[in-house]
Amino acid sequence: MFTVVATVILYVFGFVFLYGVIRLGVRHAMEDVELQRIKTRHAEELAASRDRSFMRDNAFLAGN
Repeated sequence: MFTVVATVILYVFGFVFLYGVIRLGVRHAMEDVELQRIKTRHAEELAASRDRSFMRDNAFLAGN
């Protein structure tokens, strides 16, 4: 009887632990995705700013 109770308790706690590990992993993955999205947006804005300043400084290359 003790073996059955111990097995059931370990089985239930195993699922609870697995749920927690998966939830933690998903949360960290979502944070990484959000951080990468912010970095990408910043890089795009920086590239656009560089392009505008280059075109302003070198208008003869732009054909204007």
